[in-house]
Formats: sequence, structure tokens, C-alpha cells
Amino acid sequence: MLLSRIGSVSEVKRREHLRIMDFKGFLNDLQDWELSRKHEEAPHTNKNPQKENDSASQNTGLGASRRDTLSFDNARSNSRQYNDPFSRVTSSFVSEDIPDAVSEKDLGNEYFKQKKYKEAIDCYSRSIAFSPTAVAYANRAMAYIKLRRFQEAEDDCTEALNLDDRYIKAYSRRATSRKELAKFKESMEDAEFALRLEPNNQEIKKQHADAKSLYDKAMLDKVSGALKSTVKGTQKEVKLDTKKNGGSIHPISHITQKSGPAKGNEQQIPAKDSYLMEEVDSNKIRSRAQRQEADGSSSSNNVQHVKRNQKGSKQHVQTSIQQLASRAASLATAEAAKNITPPTTAYQFEVSWRGFSGDRSLQTCLLKAISPHELPKIFKNALSTALLIDIIKCVASFFNEQMDLAVSYMEHLTKVPRFDMIVMCLPSTDKDDLRKIWDEVFCGEATPMEFAEILDNLRSKYCLGQ
Repeated sequence: MLLSRIGSVSEVKRREHLRIMDFKGFLNDLQDWELSRKHEEAPHTNKNPQKENDSASQNTGLGASRRDTLSFDNARSNSRQYNDPFSRVTSSFVSEDIPDAVSEKDLGNEYFKQKKYKEAIDCYSRSIAFSPTAVAYANRAMAYIKLRRFQEAEDDCTEALNLDDRYIKAYSRRATSRKELAKFKESMEDAEFALRLEPNNQEIKKQHADAKSLYDKAMLDKVSGALKSTVKGTQKEVKLDTKKNGGSIHPISHITQKSGPAKGNEQQIPAKDSYLMEEVDSNKIRSRAQRQEADGSSSSNNVQHVKRNQKGSKQHVQTSIQQLASRAASLATAEAAKNITPPTTAYQFEVSWRGFSGDRSLQTCLLKAISPHELPKIFKNALSTALLIDIIKCVASFFNEQMDLAVSYMEHLTKVPRFDMIVMCLPSTDKDDLRKIWDEVFCGEATPMEFAEILDNLRSKYCLGQ
């Protein structure tokens, strides 16, 4: 549908262009005819009057000349009528009923106000086909959000930010889309960056707070789920251990002996032998009782030992879960560092920089992935005071190993737009930190003279005095 409409627009333009060229050719022919008539009339005015028979012909010629002049004047007046508003006629031919990027975007806005979101999307799509703009992409993203097509909305916002990385509405709408897609961390980062561009925007403040709350809740659920699974696994191991150690513990029933007179033809036992038998039986009973008591005490000791082990296991799990989480985070960060790609916008740089927070070596790798002369192009007007100080601290960490590269970063940072304003607004604590870095690292005894001179000249640009 879009291609057919574009084709029809091109055909209309071609036809109107041909009409204009035909009209322009007609005016040129008219001017040539006027010049030719002037040349034809010139000999008649120079000749003397002839005989009377020529006078009639002259009168006839005069009448014809007057008629020609009259028709020429009419044609000339008509030509003035068309020639004076020529540009207006041309513009009306070209602009009448011919859509363009702006008109399609405006029409899409009208449809959006009427809650006709599908029609609005069609108009925004045609506007993008004529001339892609960040506004058209962001407007189409908003229409997608209304239709709950959040993935398309996120993609359109990304395209808008590729065209204008400081377009706040694109950040805000992408944060909304990512929240609905359960990308809470990315949603929080978009809202945070938009808030940095407009710190007093109350709507974005609320959006950032909501995204942060959802992200914190998701992280808490994730950690608690991991903790529960670990504790359950430990409890299963403890139960198995208890079953193995306590499975052989069974109460031993008392053994009773019944004595009585011999029956029938049974042989009677002598008295002495009977006494000895009773003594042996009593010894056996006592030994069995002692073994039972010993088994009972050992089983109780085993149960107490298992309980102590269970308590110790729970305490060990609770104390080590944070270490495991931190170790997992470190491994994830190290894995991410292997695939560092040079950022092309301030937003990409800041997201990656915060992702490597606490690991100066990874932040150094990120910074070194950018050529120093690309810094002004990347940051544009989005460099904050906190990020500036953090970058300078990172540069100081590898200054002694790569002085030429470090000095180049310090030079090109001063070329970032609004750098003078950023430095002037530095808090006193940051200025003190910067002065300390300058004196102890940049201007140390190990700094060669060629670099020391450059850094002395840069000191004034960083508002540190001499």
C-alpha cells in the first residue's frame, strides 16, 4: 500500500512538471512572436508616404496592425496574468494533494488524538519512508505502546535514539516498553539517563522510582529463590545422614526366663548344677542390659550430633550465600568484559561503565576501547560531573604505564561540549580529589618534561589554577 501510494505521488509530480514546462514553453514562444512583430513593423515606419493608391493599403495595413497590436496586448496581458504569479502557480501544482513526511506525521498525530492507533501507525510509517526522523519513530512507538505491542515500541525507540541520543521522550517510552517486557534493569537505566538529562521532570522521576522498585523486587526474589533451593538441598543431605546413622537403632526387648519343675520323663538337674545355670543366665541378662544401655546412649549421642550438624549447616549456608552471589557476579562481569564493544553514544558508555562499577580494570578496558578523539563525538552534551571525575580517576590508574595515551584522554576531555560549565560546577570535594590526582600522579617526579608541560597547560582548563 505504501509503495503504491509513493508511486502515484511520483506520477502526479511528473505530470504537473510536464504541464509547467509546456506553459513555460508557451510563454517563451509568445515572447519570440512579440520580437518578430517588432522587426516586421520597423520598415513601415521608416518609409515616406507613397501614392494615394498606397494610402489605402497603408490604412488597411494600419488597421491590421492595430488589430494585431490589440491581440498582442491581450496576449501580453494574459501572459502577465500567468507570469506574475508563476511561482505561486508552480508551488500550487506541486504541493496540492501531494503528501510528504511532515504532513503524514501531522496526520498521524490527528489519528492518535482520535485514538485511531492503527491508522496513526500507518501515517507514521509513511512519514518514516519519506524521511526518517527521531520524532516519527518515537510517535509510532507511543502508538505501539497503546496497542500493547511493546517489542515494536522498544525497537522504534532504539531507532529514534540512533538518530538523536538526547531525545528524552524516546528514553522514557523505551523505559515503559522494557518494563512491560520485564526488562527491569534496562528500564531503570533508560529512566535514569532521561532523568539525568531533565533532573526536574516529575514524570520521569516517578518512572525511575517505579522501575527501580521493580528491579529491586526482582533481584530479591531471585536471591531468595536461590537461598531456598540451597537450604532445601542441605536439609535433604542432613535427613539422609540421619537415616544412615540412626537406622540401626532399635529397642531391645527384655528377655525373661521361666523356670519350673520337670515334666514327664525329663531328667532332673542337680541342685549345684542348677545354681550354676542360674548364675550364668543372670550374667547373660546383665551383659545384654549393659549393651542395650550403651546402644541407647550412643544413639542419643548420634541424634544430638546430627542436630548440631544441621544447625551448623544452616548457619554455614546463610553466611556463605552472599559470597556465592558476589562470586557469581564477578564471574558474570569477567565474562562480559571479554565481549566489550566500543560504545558510540553517551548512554551506551554510561550503561557499560556502571556495569563494571567497582572493577577499575574492566572500566579501563572499556575506556581504552574508545579512541581519545572520539570522546567529544560520543558524549556531546551528556557528560556529567560524576562521570568526568570517575573517568579521570580511571586515567590516573594507568597513567604511569601509558602516559601518552592518558595525556591524550585528558586533552580530548576538554573538547567535550559544555566542558567549561561542567568543571565550573564541580563540588569542592571533587575539586580536591582532582587537585590531589594532578599533584601526586600527573605531575609526579616520574612524569617526563614533554608530558608535564602539556599537563601544566591543561591545569587551567580544569580550573585548578597554577
